[in-house]
Amino acid sequence: MTAQPRLDKRAAQIARRIEADIIRRGWPIGESLGSEQALQERYQVSRSVLREAVRLVEHHQVARMRRGPGGGLLICEPDAAAATKAVVIYLEYQGTTIDVLLNARLLLEPLAAVLAAERIDEAGIARLRAVLSTASQREFHTALAEQSKNPALQLFIDILMRLTAQFARGSRADPAALDRTRTEHAEIVAAVTAGDSARAQTLSERHIESVTTWLRRHRKPSRPRRPTPDTTAAKRAEVVAAAIRDDIAASGWQVGSIFATEAQLLERYRVSRSVLREAVRLLEYHAIARMRRGPGGGLVVGKPQAQASIDAIALYLQYRQPNSDDLRLVRDAIEIDNVAKVVGRHDTGEVRAFLDTHRQLIEETGDDPRKAGMEEFLFHSGMAQLAGNAVLDLFLRILVELFRRQWAATEQKLPSRNDFADVQHAHRRIIEAIADGDDSLARHRVRRHLDAAASWWL
Repeated sequence: MTAQPRLDKRAAQIARRIEADIIRRGWPIGESLGSEQALQERYQVSRSVLREAVRLVEHHQVARMRRGPGGGLLICEPDAAAATKAVVIYLEYQGTTIDVLLNARLLLEPLAAVLAAERIDEAGIARLRAVLSTASQREFHTALAEQSKNPALQLFIDILMRLTAQFARGSRADPAALDRTRTEHAEIVAAVTAGDSARAQTLSERHIESVTTWLRRHRKPSRPRRPTPDTTAAKRAEVVAAAIRDDIAASGWQVGSIFATEAQLLERYRVSRSVLREAVRLLEYHAIARMRRGPGGGLVVGKPQAQASIDAIALYLQYRQPNSDDLRLVRDAIEIDNVAKVVGRHDTGEVRAFLDTHRQLIEETGDDPRKAGMEEFLFHSGMAQLAGNAVLDLFLRILVELFRRQWAATEQKLPSRNDFADVQHAHRRIIEAIADGDDSLARHRVRRHLDAAASWWL
């Protein structure tokens, strides 16, 4: 039996309302949203529900409660690390393979290199040259992604580098490999500095292929190990939640089994009952585990869900305020790559069944906007699943959620019947190209479809 999260639904709803209010205010760092009593009155909830909601808001690092005179719920500057933790948890549980991870890097990092070559300034050049002297792969690649000036791309590459670090942990690069890495980094920086986007892209692709080859030869664990919690920055409850999560993973992640009783957890992690229960709330939010009370109860191992990751990243990106072009650029790259992968498998039964299903869905939809909207969603999400890259699939779902939030916030008009008719026509033509195994035509039609749909998506 799969364990489900028990986070109070009312508290989760209030947390989302608090976060939405912060976004509407323009995310003024340091400003107070009001005292605990004022917040109870504003949201019409009990103290216990509000405190549960505040815990979730604090977990997202959106705001924090300061007690005492002059206190209240203070708006914070969110940290990307807090947002990426949820994604890393989910993707590690999914058993992300090195090939899936590096395939995602091969798509997104050359794109970042191209943008960096087009957008870099003097400060960016100085930053990249400074990190060349470090031996940290992650620092170089995240610094390069920063120069793309694309918040979504930066965050996705940071996630990819965190996952790569888990695969590489325990492996030691030889001096020759380190020298080669430094040389490749220096060549990429030179191309970016010169504004040579084509060369920057080519060098980035070659470097990732080189990293792929090295990791396949030298990596130690078959699956990435969990990161060590940062005890200097994290709250005690978050540290305990991370330790429990790691121990659940080490025990084989047996969904539905009792990991330990509350008494055993208190003894093992040597914390107070209040700290443990707050840690359990975080585990429940991510669906990692839930506490079952009563005889035979204990901490029941769950199955992490994608939605916690999607919500955390979408919220952080709302703070970073990427523009429409930033989001379209990353979405288009992923969608076109998905189509190319599906074309490569066009003669398999799974792909043929998908194409047949959508031909039928298009015919059954007619001019019903609601059904047409669902068919549009199912078409793109189905293509992502068929492409087989869980990392890129998750990134695309995050972008869709961000589009949805922006749509709701701006109260845009629904697409017209003619808009949906154009979508259905585009889908038919994409299906034809995939069925024929025509890679270049399928990419062309998807690109045209995405460009046309952008007028009412964004």
